[in-house]
Amino acid sequence: MEIEAILQPFQHFGVHLGLERIQRLLANLGNPHQAVPSIHVAGTNGKGSVCAYLSAVLTEAGYRVGRYTSPHLVDWNERICINEQPISPVALQDLLLQVQATIQADEESPTQFEVITAAAWLYFAQQQVDIAVVEVGLGGRLDATNVCDRPLVSIITSISREHWQQLGSTLAEIAGEKAGILKPGCPAVIGPLPPEAKAVVMQRIAELGCPAVYPEPARQIKQGWAELHSPSIQYSLPLSGDIQLTNSAIAITALHILISQGWKIPLAAIASGMAKTKWPGRLQWTTWKNHRLLIDGAHNPAAAIALRQYVDTLEQSPINWVIGMLSTKDHTEIFQALLRKGDRLFLVPVPDHSSAEPEYLATLARQICPELAVAFTFPDLTTGLEAATSTATPNSLLVLCGSLYLIGHFLKHP
Repeated sequence: MEIEAILQPFQHFGVHLGLERIQRLLANLGNPHQAVPSIHVAGTNGKGSVCAYLSAVLTEAGYRVGRYTSPHLVDWNERICINEQPISPVALQDLLLQVQATIQADEESPTQFEVITAAAWLYFAQQQVDIAVVEVGLGGRLDATNVCDRPLVSIITSISREHWQQLGSTLAEIAGEKAGILKPGCPAVIGPLPPEAKAVVMQRIAELGCPAVYPEPARQIKQGWAELHSPSIQYSLPLSGDIQLTNSAIAITALHILISQGWKIPLAAIASGMAKTKWPGRLQWTTWKNHRLLIDGAHNPAAAIALRQYVDTLEQSPINWVIGMLSTKDHTEIFQALLRKGDRLFLVPVPDHSSAEPEYLATLARQICPELAVAFTFPDLTTGLEAATSTATPNSLLVLCGSLYLIGHFLKHP
C-alpha cells in the first residue's frame, strides 16, 4: 500500500486535539516514546528552524539524532529524519502498517497526525536514536507530541495569534496551550513573547519549578554571520532573515543546557552544525524559468511581518507578490503586513487544500492597500507565476508566499 493510501482513511477525523488516542496507540506499540530522550519544541513561528539547527548540530557532534517536524513540503517522508536523512518510503510504509495493525476496531479512530506521530516514535525507538528533536504539530498541551513526561529541554520559540479556532482567541489562551509542553522541573528555553503571553508562560514555569532561560537574540556581525554573548560564540547563519538571530540563539541556548546535562557538544560542532543547517521553503532563494524567486511560507501575520522586513532590506521595487492562502488564515493581517504602495499582486488558489478564493482575496487586498499597482487572479500557480515574471522589471522582486502547502506544490512541480 502507498503511504497516502494508508493515511487517507484517517484524514476525515481532521484536527482533534487530545492525548487519549495517541497514548492508547503508543501503549499498543509498547510505549516507544519512553525509550527516546527528547527535546520538545513549540511556538507559533520559528519552531521548524530551531529543530533544524538542533538536529544539524547534534548530528555534527556525533549523535544519532531523530527529527520529527510538520507539515511536510513535498513528501510525508520529510517529517521523520535520522541525522538529516528522511526515512525511506518503504520504511515509512512498513511503520504505518505496524501502527495501523494495533488500532482496535471498537476504539475511537486516531487522527492522521496521531498515526504519523506514533510512527515517528516507533521508528526512533527501533533505530535506537540517542536523542529526538520533536516539533509540536498544533498548540502544545493537547498535541499528539506531548506524551513525554521528562523532556531534556522544552522550548517555546514565539507566540502570536494563529489557529485561534482550536487554541483560543486571545494570546493568553494560546500561551496557556503552548505552555502545556512544560513539565515539572524540566529546563525551558523561552523566546521573545508578547507581554500577555509571557505572563502566562512565566506563571506556569513558576508553578512547575522549571529552570528557565530567556535568551537575547544574537547580533549580526556581518552578512551571514552572528555572534552570541552568552554563551560566547560566533557562527555562520545560512538561513535568511533577522528572525534567525532569535531562532539560532534559542537553539544554541538549548544545546548549552544539554552540555550542562553531560552531553558532549564541542563549540566546533555548534559552529559547523549551524553553518550546515537547511530548512527549505522559508526565505529561500530559487529560480523559476530563469527568474530569481524568493519563496516563503508566511502563512500567519508574524511570519508575514518577518518576510516584509526581509524584503525591505533588499531595496528592490516593485514587488511582484504571487500569493495563495488557506481559507482558515488571517488574510487581513497578512495583507496588512505584506502589501505596500506600488506592489503588484498575483493571486492563486492553494491546490488540494481548503483555499481562500483568489477573487475574494483580490477584493480584500484592494480595500487594505488601495495604492496597489495591480491585483490579478489566476486559476492556478503556473499561470500566476507566468504573469508575475512576464511583468517583472530588472529591479523588481518576485516573491511566492502565503502557504507552506503552496510552497510544497511549487517545489514538487517547479
